[in-house]
Amino acid sequence: MSDGTASPEFEAPSVPLISLNDLLPYALFITIMACLLLYFVGAEEGATSVFPGMTLHEWVHDARHLIGFPCH
Repeated sequence: MSDGTASPEFEAPSVPLISLNDLLPYALFITIMACLLLYFVGAEEGATSVFPGMTLHEWVHDARHLIGFPCH
């Protein structure tokens, strides 16, 4: 039953573009934080230890096993 009225057309919402120069500080920050997290969870013990003792190792012990790092 067409009565000659057109259905409304829908437009996709416009997404603002972010330039690479605006994105770079955030990408750099996230990369540094991810590398630090990976170091402290994966390699903070033994010869590369920044903090003495096993306290930090015990804090991240379950996370080590969760992401597949052996520690004992």
